[in-house]
Amino acid sequence: MAVVQTKLATLGQWMLQRWRRSLQVRIVALTMVITFAVIAVVGYILITQIGAGLLAAKQRAAIEKSTSGVRYMQNQLQLVGSSSAQSVSDALSSGTSYLSQGASSAGIFEVITLVRGDKGTTPRVYSPSLHLDVLPADLQTTVQGGKQAWSIATVPYAGEKQSVLVVGSTIPSVLGDFEIYFVYPLENENQIISFVQQTVLLAGLALMLLIAGVGLLISRLVVLPVREVAQTAGELAEGNLDRRMIVKGEDDLAKLASSFNDMAASLSSQIVRLENLSQVQQRFTSDVSHELRTPLTTVRMAAELLYDYRADFPEVASRSAELLYTELDRFEALLKDLLEISRYDAGGLSLDAEHDDMASLVRRVFDAHRTLAREQGCEMHLEVPDEPIVVVMNSSRIARVLRNLIANALEHGAGDPVEVTVATNETAVAVTVRDHGVGIDETAAEHLFDRFWRADPSRVRKLGGTGLGMAISVEDIRLHDGWLQVWGRPSGGANFRITLPLASSNGVIMESPLSLVPPGESGGAFGGHPTVRRSYLRRQGEGTT
Repeated sequence: MAVVQTKLATLGQWMLQRWRRSLQVRIVALTMVITFAVIAVVGYILITQIGAGLLAAKQRAAIEKSTSGVRYMQNQLQLVGSSSAQSVSDALSSGTSYLSQGASSAGIFEVITLVRGDKGTTPRVYSPSLHLDVLPADLQTTVQGGKQAWSIATVPYAGEKQSVLVVGSTIPSVLGDFEIYFVYPLENENQIISFVQQTVLLAGLALMLLIAGVGLLISRLVVLPVREVAQTAGELAEGNLDRRMIVKGEDDLAKLASSFNDMAASLSSQIVRLENLSQVQQRFTSDVSHELRTPLTTVRMAAELLYDYRADFPEVASRSAELLYTELDRFEALLKDLLEISRYDAGGLSLDAEHDDMASLVRRVFDAHRTLAREQGCEMHLEVPDEPIVVVMNSSRIARVLRNLIANALEHGAGDPVEVTVATNETAVAVTVRDHGVGIDETAAEHLFDRFWRADPSRVRKLGGTGLGMAISVEDIRLHDGWLQVWGRPSGGANFRITLPLASSNGVIMESPLSLVPPGESGGAFGGHPTVRRSYLRRQGEGTT
């Protein structure tokens, strides 16, 4: 039983997948459903009308025959007159036998005549082959009231249960209360209706198969060009900019193919132009960064010499030497970051990953910032599992991201505690850096990872920085197929979350082990890796996983 259920579940999943992915399957299925509905309605009306027409014709002919049979029996009873009861019985018996041997337009029939005695006694039956149980009780009651009536019932007839039409009438006579019933078996009519039903069913099945074939053919004529468009678009997306569709004919699909080729040619030229421009920009940034190293080395040597002899200078010159020496450090860091960004833009970086312990790495980076935390007047709290967390990563790049996040938290924390948390699940490891400082709004969350962006350009940075730290951090995390996200709200602090795939997850993150929204918080602004922001957060709920 379990095997059957598993196979049915697998079949159901396969059918659902085909329904979702195949336009052709949906067109054919919907066509068949609509065709089935039309055939069912038309077939029901057709069968109902034919059955009703057959029974109505049978009923009219049977009533006419019953009326003529009543007149015949009246004449026979009048000929008997007031003779003995035996003569009346003989007349009823012979008349019933005579009428049973006749024929009518209503088809084969049999006659049964009743003579009722006192109330509560069994009627006397005159019929060559029928019994009283052939007559429906409600029909007998109606006929006893002096009315002509008819009824269709399933009764014992010819040794089996059959559907029959019974027409009953009273025979007006001074000799007694007589009733005559004409019984018409409906076997022929039922056979005709059954034949009509089978014909409609077979014709409907044939029509459904025919329409399904037509729908399959038509949908194939439409779907194949659409599939070719999708395939061509996929190849263009993969970088095959010379791929084009084959234009056949002059119909709408040919116009679509021609328009698609024009669009592809235009996009290809724009992409090539932008690639050339990007290469020029990357080359310019790289060349400028490299060319600046030589004069920067000379300037640094001169600045260090001036800094060493600053005590011999006047106060203004001494202060200038100190500023020159300090700003050269920032300039050198900026140059280093520009070189790193240019390498990312050029796409020439490899991950160079190896198995390492994330818990140990976080502890090292955390301990390295204790002195800075004391200078800023911030407490630092670390929550990390005791057991190792083995991750395939480039430790130096992840350490750089952690240093950047912790330094930012200390700078913007406004003296409040900074909390670093590490957790893992079956597919991923997550690290959050939480501060309780000035926080961020929606605008800041949207642009926080942009290059050289600052929430408040007039604000003086206490810990230096080049404005490229967050942009480089995003690139480092993206290189690991991970997520870098942020939650924050004004005056409520911020919470940065890094999520990386484990070695056993093949680079696929199903769910982050830590919530992006800190405990006890709700709402706020969200930002981070573009694909994460637009797909994962909105699908799973604003930062709850």
